[in-house]
Amino acid sequence: MLVNINPENPQLRLIQQVVEHLRSGAIVCYPTDTGYGVGCDLFHQKAIKRLMQIKKRPAGKPFSFMCSSLTNISEYAHVSNTAYRLMKKNLPGAYTFVLPGTKLVPKSMATKQKTVGIRVPDHPICRLLLETLGNPIVNTSIPLENDHPVPTEAYEIDMILGNRVEVIVDGGPVYPDPSSLIDLIGDHPEILRKGKGDITPFL
Repeated sequence: MLVNINPENPQLRLIQQVVEHLRSGAIVCYPTDTGYGVGCDLFHQKAIKRLMQIKKRPAGKPFSFMCSSLTNISEYAHVSNTAYRLMKKNLPGAYTFVLPGTKLVPKSMATKQKTVGIRVPDHPICRLLLETLGNPIVNTSIPLENDHPVPTEAYEIDMILGNRVEVIVDGGPVYPDPSSLIDLIGDHPEILRKGKGDITPFL
């Protein structure tokens, strides 16, 4: 199912339709500030298993997930004062932060070290989806094979994923640029991957 949603002023009625699918265990494709992503409700174990199969992801390598706000993050991760200050200045934005997970995080979504990767995306559709759902959304990139170029439009994703996902949100073209990956577990931030998010505040 392809759903056209305005990327600047998302229609709540259409967002609610997508959220109903997420709650029932659907895999959904949606635009983020770093390209189109694919994901499901963090608390729907069957959907997470399906997502792992679609991505051919080993069980010990969990996905990151998206939260609606910094307040929301603190439910799922232990946030130090330093981490809080840095995130408050830079979120929402194109960052994935590695933090120690709390007991609320399903076991399948934490590493052996009990860490999690969390994002607060800066995209109106994504933010409204998260706020309306009330749960984090597991997030990963579009599964591609044989060096296939990363799609920027919903119709291209439809051709690639087709019947493997229940809903594709068409929010117009989004050009992929991965998030910067920042480890905020220790006393000092550690940059694990330089991406779209400006890493200067974390140096």
